[in-house]
Amino acid sequence: MAELMFVATAHGVVVAEREGREWREAGHGLEGCRVTCITAHGNIAQAGTTGGAFRSLDRGRSWQPTNEGLSERHLRWLAHHPGDPAVLLAGTEPATIQVSRDAGTTWRECPEVARLRDEGGWYLPYSPAAGCVRGFALYGARAYAAVEQGGMLRSGDMGETWRLVQGSTGRPEREVPTGHVHPDVHSVNVHPSSPDRVTAATGGGLYRSTDGGDHWEHHYRCYCRAVWLDPDDHDHLILGPADSVDAGGRIEESVDGGRTWHMASHGLDVPWRRHMVERFEQAGDELLAVLSNGHLVTTSLGDLSWRRILPDVLDIAAVATPIT
Repeated sequence: MAELMFVATAHGVVVAEREGREWREAGHGLEGCRVTCITAHGNIAQAGTTGGAFRSLDRGRSWQPTNEGLSERHLRWLAHHPGDPAVLLAGTEPATIQVSRDAGTTWRECPEVARLRDEGGWYLPYSPAAGCVRGFALYGARAYAAVEQGGMLRSGDMGETWRLVQGSTGRPEREVPTGHVHPDVHSVNVHPSSPDRVTAATGGGLYRSTDGGDHWEHHYRCYCRAVWLDPDDHDHLILGPADSVDAGGRIEESVDGGRTWHMASHGLDVPWRRHMVERFEQAGDELLAVLSNGHLVTTSLGDLSWRRILPDVLDIAAVATPIT
């Protein structure tokens, strides 16, 4: 069977299949919906839109709304628990975290997140909403959530309850205290070698922690939204840095834990003037990069030579390959 990928776009969901090295469109769904995020576990896919959540049980051929209990309908990120397909987390704008224990059939808001949001004065520079949750990382019972502009949250019970990590003030302050993570957190990754090894891509650069977010080291001063971690080597990273939101976008690689970096943008016309890497997604031996201009590029992890794929699919926001 061909490998499957779900592609979230501003116009609906595209289902793509890979045969050999080539991806091709194989189906469409949710036409006319602005799909912001997507996740998949086996044959079950969950899509988030600006108007609610939708689920497909048949590899993207049909979709049904799944909004019971969902207190905020503008979804920014979705994540399946890798070990339990019934567990789903949703991050929203304004910033809340919604959790499902029945594969998205029903949802419950985690009220402590809204309290932290209001106490900290979370905000978005481009929206009147009070911040947003735009990334999750899960490892066993541990979960992390990336908040723009608000900081880093942590759960020890598979997303049931949340608190700020010790190394996050929870306030969008200009000055970042030593040992703390920048409050403008765009995405978070946890390395499979340990639930305490956390990496955050932020508006102030790349941050890493080896104690579950209690203390952070600042490894790269830049603007970044996405980082990929080699599951076999904690010191091997691929980053999508930029000089600012709309200047100097590129892709770089580090093999020493982020202490030094070199260009890894072969095949791309960089630096990009008005876009950057929005998200990374690994699909087998291939790394996919969603760009902020809505394009999708890919490379073999063996040679880091990038090329554009699915050129007829426009305004891509996220991609997901099913967890198996």
